[in-house]
Amino acid sequence: MNSPRTTLYRDKQNAKFMGVLSGIADYTGVNALWVRLGFLILAISMGWPIIAYFVAGLLLNKKPAHLYSEPEEQRYWQRVRQNPKRTAREIRAKMKDVDRRLAEVETFYVSSNPRLNAEIERLR
Repeated sequence: MNSPRTTLYRDKQNAKFMGVLSGIADYTGVNALWVRLGFLILAISMGWPIIAYFVAGLLLNKKPAHLYSEPEEQRYWQRVRQNPKRTAREIRAKMKDVDRRLAEVETFYVSSNPRLNAEIERLR
């Protein structure tokens, strides 16, 4: 079963306590140290983030161990979550580049093979 890669999970593998902050770090792509320091500052100054932490710890699912097959895939999904429109633009640009390169290969093979060129013309 595929787990949604755009969902916030508790990351128990990198957790210090319940895995909420490491899950936020994984979700956003921000270093867990900075997420923990930010939480600590908010908790000391406001108090309510501690309650939110425990609520999130109870409500969030544990991150599946098989969620990412390699670190590159993890970075990709973090970028998707941060800015989906930018990621879609990047994918479209890559696909256009692949299409252009395939057209170049096709042109090369068709122009260097007169029999193939004649067959393609016959099919048109």
